[in-house]
Amino acid sequence: MQTIRINGEGAPLTAFTLADLLAEKGVATDGKGIAVALNGQIVRRQSWMETKLSPGDNVEIVQVRQGG
Repeated sequence: MQTIRINGEGAPLTAFTLADLLAEKGVATDGKGIAVALNGQIVRRQSWMETKLSPGDNVEIVQVRQGG
């Protein structure tokens, strides 16, 4: 099985693009407050649909949350 790392944890590679991965994880991509890095590089929102994932990739998803 091919894997990637998502926020430091191993996961099977089941998504083809960053946008697919965010949809699988239930991350709402229509609002602000989300940042995504692939292998240490920030990926701009307009590139998520065309940014392909590969085995061994490291994805960091950061969501800003309100509250305290």
